[in-house]
Order: sequence, then structure tokens, then C-alpha cells
Amino acid sequence: MTDATAVPPFHLAFPVHDLTQARRFYGGLLGCPEGRSSSEWIDFNFYGHQIVAHLAPGECGSRQTNAVDGHGVPVRHFGVVLNMAQWEALAQRLRDAGTAFVIEPYIRFKGEVGEQATMFFLDPSGNAIEIKAFANLDSLFAK
Repeated sequence: MTDATAVPPFHLAFPVHDLTQARRFYGGLLGCPEGRSSSEWIDFNFYGHQIVAHLAPGECGSRQTNAVDGHGVPVRHFGVVLNMAQWEALAQRLRDAGTAFVIEPYIRFKGEVGEQATMFFLDPSGNAIEIKAFANLDSLFAK
């Protein structure tokens, strides 16, 4: 990377019980371009980050929650911070597809430092995903 202000992409590997379903969900519904793959895993471009769905059915399905802002937030989750227009468009696409949200799209911490749009949903293997947006991205790490 030549831009000193650019955030390096992260890499995350996670278990799935079915690669065909993962391909439909991440590639189709979420619109993540597919990279390399094998009979055991698939790389996806998750908004510039590399996520890898690994076939590991025995690792899927465990989920614990913590109370945050009156909701049971899945402890183990991953996601991305989008701009507000991208977040709204994705929320609508997920609603239109009939997604069962763990936490419906809403504004969390309204009127407080760290106010953010958020939504939680599960992939077909039970992995929790959170998509966030901030009206002002400078408040991402504000205390």
C-alpha cells in the first residue's frame, strides 16, 4: 500500500456448514465478489477485506449474547462500517429478501457519543454479522 492513511484490509476465516449456501449468501445477497476457492473454502471480498468461509460443519451454531442498548448482541460476530447511504441500501436489500434479523436495523446510542446505525443478522451457518454506519465517522472510536 502506498497511501499511509489507508486502512490495511483484515482477514477473517469462519466456519460454514455448506459452501453453496455461503456462496449464495455472501456472493449473492451481500454482493461480495468471490476470490479464490477450493472444495473446502471460499474467499470473498467483504467491502475490501478478505473473509474466508471454511467448510467446518461441526464448528457452526454456537452463539452467546450480551446485553447492549436493550438488545441481546451476539458476542461472536464480525462486520463492517459503511457510510449511511450504503447501510440504508443494504438494510433495504436484506428486508426485501426476507432476512430474519437478530436485531432489526435501528439507530443505537441516539443522541450520545458513538451514535450509530446498526443491524445484526445470521448467515445460513449461524455466523452473526453486524453492519454499522456513522453519520460522522470521526465518532467511530469516540469515548
